[in-house]
Amino acid sequence: MNRFVAAAIAGVFATNMAQAGVTEADLANDQTNVSQVVTNGMGRDLQRYSPLDTLNKDNVKNLVPAWAFSMGGEKQRGQETQPLVYDGIMYVTGSYSRMYAIDVETGEEIWQYDARLPEGILPCCDVINRGAAIYGDNIYFGTLDARIVALDLKTGDVKWRDKIADYKAGYSYTAAPLIVDGLIITGNSGGEFGIVGEVQARDAETGDIVWTRPVIEGHMGTLNGEESTMTGTLNATWPGDLWKTGGGATWLGGSYDGETDTLVFGTGNPAPWNSHLRGAGTPAEGNTGDNLYAASRLGIDPATGEIKWHFQTTPREGWDYDGVNEVVAYTDKNGDKRFATADRNGYFYVLNREDGAFVSATPFVKDITWANGIDENGRPIFNEPNRPGNPADAADGNKGEVVFSSPSFLGGKNWMPMAYSQRSGLFYIPSNEWGMDIWNEPITYKKGAAYLGSGFTIKPNYEDHIGSLKAIDPTTGEWKWEFKNNAPLWGGVMTTAGGLVFTGTPEGKFIAFDDETGEVLWSFQTGSGIVGQPITWEMDGEQYVSVASGWGGAVPLWGGEVASKVNYLNQGGTIWTFKLPRQLASAN
Repeated sequence: MNRFVAAAIAGVFATNMAQAGVTEADLANDQTNVSQVVTNGMGRDLQRYSPLDTLNKDNVKNLVPAWAFSMGGEKQRGQETQPLVYDGIMYVTGSYSRMYAIDVETGEEIWQYDARLPEGILPCCDVINRGAAIYGDNIYFGTLDARIVALDLKTGDVKWRDKIADYKAGYSYTAAPLIVDGLIITGNSGGEFGIVGEVQARDAETGDIVWTRPVIEGHMGTLNGEESTMTGTLNATWPGDLWKTGGGATWLGGSYDGETDTLVFGTGNPAPWNSHLRGAGTPAEGNTGDNLYAASRLGIDPATGEIKWHFQTTPREGWDYDGVNEVVAYTDKNGDKRFATADRNGYFYVLNREDGAFVSATPFVKDITWANGIDENGRPIFNEPNRPGNPADAADGNKGEVVFSSPSFLGGKNWMPMAYSQRSGLFYIPSNEWGMDIWNEPITYKKGAAYLGSGFTIKPNYEDHIGSLKAIDPTTGEWKWEFKNNAPLWGGVMTTAGGLVFTGTPEGKFIAFDDETGEVLWSFQTGSGIVGQPITWEMDGEQYVSVASGWGGAVPLWGGEVASKVNYLNQGGTIWTFKLPRQLASAN
């Protein structure tokens, strides 16, 4: 072999090595490649729709357990993860920042990684983790001490780890990262501690930061290690120095629309909750009090971190209606390219995909008290008497007027992802019908301490249900059907071309519904509450479905009267995997 041939072979080998593992093309085509699931959302548009139809309305009754994997007995708590499946291995994250690699055929553990968290972490809403991301030969996930970790897919060995922010100041990280064009993109958590929401992009191979984009006006972004542009205009919508601790945590991660090359991230509540302290209760002249870009959706350039557009769902926010809920890209029945998002504030919004412009908003819960509707520009028509009172107006100056507001601060929909079906053209939204007594209190910022300035008690709005899975036509806002559940729904939803909708309940049931009627076609008791996110894939000609079971999350921690209604539920930590056996696929 001469040196020219050897060099050519070496070049081919190096190219193949560089392209080994999951590629950008794999991520872009995740929805259509039914043999694997390599993105959170089963596609970066977050539709959570599978084109598989082997499992359908006629044969779903034949779905049976294939294996179950325990995450261990001491570290249970809420299991909100979405599994990933690649090259014969399932990857799942667990509570307390753990990662497992599982043989997808047998359910046997291959390796486990434990982040070994420090003392003093400050997660607001349980010690959960919502999933990982795969690129190349690495798998990435965030930890409760606000770090991002890259692990070797095959061995679980650490490739690199990096600090997102200071956990001692209240920062943490729980969302699944997003990967676009070799960049791993993360948000942050900690909105109840006066942190500043931010989106960061790193080189997936090295962990080096490429750009950062704070989401609160007045803060500077960076690009390649140098300051780039300021977010918004200083003091346009924030009074004084409150923007410095303005909240807006980007704690649920984001989606990616490949057709417009746009990242879409939601931002959390402005800090503190007490809107009167932020100039949002009665805005001063020359200042809108909108507190940009909190409680908003942002379209971001993935290459530079520049903000392309924004849409604020709850300006002058005063009820903890975070704007983080997922933004799903879809094409409507008229061929228009749209985004959809179901906000904590109780409204289902449709936006234009090109520029984030408002298209429509309709309620997806029964009771909304804080607003009398949404105007033609997408701005709320505030019901000002339903804004919690200003403590400064109270006789003792310690507690503002108490109001009953609906939805509660946990939202008409919280983090749990909805799904869109290309088959039915409907969205399936896991919602909750609850309200709250809420009041404002004085507060000052202290690093690492809760920064709310509000108190609350959550209450159910109806005696017979809190949870409500709704099928909604995004063009008209019409509710096609509703499934009522006694306990709050807190798990994700998935749809398939077989006409099925999957989700779970806190009571432990994993359920398959008819996508057109809402009829329950199949259910399985998993032994603990389901707050995880289901997936489906195909292996050796058989269709599989997996979901994490393990009760926890924000409801038992923050739920007031509602928490007492679900305190009998058992914790757990199990990955359940089901399959439709080949011989039963055609059986009715």
